[in-house]
Amino acid sequence: MTRVAFALREVGYRIGEAVILDDVTLEISYGRVLALVGPNGAGKSSLLGILTGDTRATTGQVELDGRSLHEWRAGELARTRAVLAQSNQVAFSFTAYQVVEMGRSPWIGTEHAEDDETVITRSLEQADVAQLASRAFPSLSGGEGARVSLARVLAQDTAVMMLDEPTAALDLRHQEEVLRVARTLATQGRAVIVVLHDLSLAGAYADDVAMIHQGRLIAVGAPAAILTEERIRAVYQTDVRVIADPDTGAPVVLPVRHR
Repeated sequence: MTRVAFALREVGYRIGEAVILDDVTLEISYGRVLALVGPNGAGKSSLLGILTGDTRATTGQVELDGRSLHEWRAGELARTRAVLAQSNQVAFSFTAYQVVEMGRSPWIGTEHAEDDETVITRSLEQADVAQLASRAFPSLSGGEGARVSLARVLAQDTAVMMLDEPTAALDLRHQEEVLRVARTLATQGRAVIVVLHDLSLAGAYADDVAMIHQGRLIAVGAPAAILTEERIRAVYQTDVRVIADPDTGAPVVLPVRHR
């Protein structure tokens, strides 16, 4: 039986009179990759913020492992869920290794601190940044910095991983590698939540796709069931063609372009 990580019930979020999220009910399970998709401004990152505990829902209930999210202490949360934000700035000239090492801070003083070096080395390799370990973080390109930030999140070594647009600054090869890492984490029994704009990547690597539109969860399920031409056309207001990947059968979303 699949164990539920997050349970959201009728979650809403407002800023003043603006409705950012409305009546979101969703379960997110361990051992699966959930892709949050939707147009710009749909509420994806706001929903991720509620899941991280950084934003408090205006209405409804959010539970992690059967407990109200806001009953969790900060240290407990840091050892249970790791978050890759869209922006990853570092104020000082730390090396890439030192940035990744920061991911181990929740485990200071615990028996897991013994694993720091092993976990850091593994995380650098998973994110393909071992060769950048001695470089100053500010000297890295946008894509290199994004991968080092991913390695920091991997080094946190938590049961829940949340990645907000992790492929945005990456080249084709590293986009694929990041999503392969997400899949590997899920096969290890972790819950992986990833915000994606690339619907084909969502179709290729996610177990479940949750589509958000105008603050509402309009559909959730297997990629092939959610990523249909009709639904994408209605939500994104653009014509697309959805075909099956000839190798995997996963849905590939192509914009319809007219010469």
